[in-house]
Amino acid sequence: MKNFASPWLQTTFCLTVFTLTALALGGPGLALAADGAEDPTFKLTLTGHRFSESGNGADINLRHTSDWGTQWLGYFSARGLDAHQFRGGWERSFGDTVRVLPSVQVASGGFVGGSLSVETGKTWFVGAGLGRTNLRPYYNLNFDPNDAWSLGAGYRVPGGASYSVSLTRDNRENPDQQHFHAVYRTPVNGQDRLTIDLLYKQGLVNGEGIRKVGATLTYDWPRYFVRLAYDPNTNFTADNVVRVSVGTRF
Repeated sequence: MKNFASPWLQTTFCLTVFTLTALALGGPGLALAADGAEDPTFKLTLTGHRFSESGNGADINLRHTSDWGTQWLGYFSARGLDAHQFRGGWERSFGDTVRVLPSVQVASGGFVGGSLSVETGKTWFVGAGLGRTNLRPYYNLNFDPNDAWSLGAGYRVPGGASYSVSLTRDNRENPDQQHFHAVYRTPVNGQDRLTIDLLYKQGLVNGEGIRKVGATLTYDWPRYFVRLAYDPNTNFTADNVVRVSVGTRF
């Protein structure tokens, strides 16, 4: 993949253009809080990655949500992986009783991908999804297989907490690879939120079968959040990765 001479300068420029464009397109869709202040429509996330075999990596991601849906732009760099990639995407939910969520992703190097998910239910809910790519190189930062089907279900407790489980399994090049998530979200102190995501994964890595457990812990304040994650054999490679993320909504 092509190395960029000044990746962080290019990232800053792209994020600035994206922010100005999103403000122009999304301005009419800003929500108002009860006190008349605008709710945050942007989310900026900075992540550091520590790979067990490949050194360090870094990622910056900016998301914007409006009546147009959610758009994002980001950049990932890891010298040990010879990885330098810009990415962008869009998703939006349609419907109420049955919710349909299409998404599109593009990235430098010619990558194009997309997914379609369907969910129904309010207190109790179930869903399914399918993802497809053009198989060009892509540094997958959601860490679940992209060319895959998924199933999910959960329960939303009155008062804000929720329990959910999901299974994502590759159904194209590596049908042995799958992730199972168990996620718990709960309000804390009225305005904060705690999310615990437990991961069980199995599949082939360099010809050998693995069965590993990982976890992600996220704490959200109204405007800021911090996330700590451990993903063994990330993206079904030899690397175990620890990720630390900090972010803000504005």
